[in-house]
Amino acid sequence: MPLALAAIALAPAHGAGSSRTAGLIWHVEHRDGRALESRQPDAAINPASLVKVATTLWALDRLGPQHRFATRFSAAGDDLLVEGGGDPDFQPENAFAVAAALNDQGLTRLEGRLLVDGTFWIGWENGSARRDPDPARRARGMALRLRQALDPGRWDVDLRRAWEDFAGRTGRDAGRPPGVAVAAGVGLIPPEPPPARLLLIHQSRPLAETLKRFNAYSNNDIERLEAALGPPGALADYLDQRWTDLGGPPVRLVSLSGLGENRLSPRQVVRLLRDLAAAAAAHGLQVADLLPAAGCDPGTLRAFPRLVPEAGGASVVAKTGTLTRTDGGVSVLAGVAGTGS
Repeated sequence: MPLALAAIALAPAHGAGSSRTAGLIWHVEHRDGRALESRQPDAAINPASLVKVATTLWALDRLGPQHRFATRFSAAGDDLLVEGGGDPDFQPENAFAVAAALNDQGLTRLEGRLLVDGTFWIGWENGSARRDPDPARRARGMALRLRQALDPGRWDVDLRRAWEDFAGRTGRDAGRPPGVAVAAGVGLIPPEPPPARLLLIHQSRPLAETLKRFNAYSNNDIERLEAALGPPGALADYLDQRWTDLGGPPVRLVSLSGLGENRLSPRQVVRLLRDLAAAAAAHGLQVADLLPAAGCDPGTLRAFPRLVPEAGGASVVAKTGTLTRTDGGVSVLAGVAGTGS
């Protein structure tokens, strides 16, 4: 029988006489809703990256699992305009594919500039913890990253390695990389863009795949979904409205990633898992299509090797969370387990 479970480590145990459960609170439910075991289930604690599960539910509900983010590339005179469309997971590999598509159109060099808007990102920032707080400076930095990724003449060792890996996976000739050189630098698309000719639209992978990737690696750049979904306060309202029958403390969220001082209770986390499972099923998915499975997926769950089932054993699909400095340090684990019977 599958179980929904949540275990929250508030603080490490201290002293020779401390029990192994000192500092822990938890809530465990059977799939039929019966509480099997609890310790302070309604305490308002920092859920750390379990907030990503809430963001996943919200995104699945609002956008659907097959949603794809569109990044538009257009020519305006000698300039290349890039409208991001909020793709949270545009990487150098995507830039390689774009360069190849532009080469197919005969475009290998731009005499003008590469201009981006505020909804284009490439590579990782680690969420609001390291994001440039100045929007214009952040966008310009992203434009510089894209310019470098598009032009093999500007590649560093990491980009060269990324291209070789990409070429190997896609059957391309690693010795003949695509490329588009940008001669006049980078900038931002003006508030009133010039007339432009659409060159191509790059589609992201389906949202469900993107969410699984963010959750497996507990990547804080899941915060970029704010552009499509709304701010953390709106996510808190969304959960409060779903859980009017649940009671407990009010939901408090200051980020979509779990960074900062957020608040959920273990009982609310279990309801969150139930809601995610129901939403996934409504779309023909399983929780394992959105969260990592122990022993199967890469990422942070590998820090818990004892969750990996033995041959023929029940599976565990779970999300980890860790904050080393916030609220004195927090470590959490929540997920769905099966008993194997």
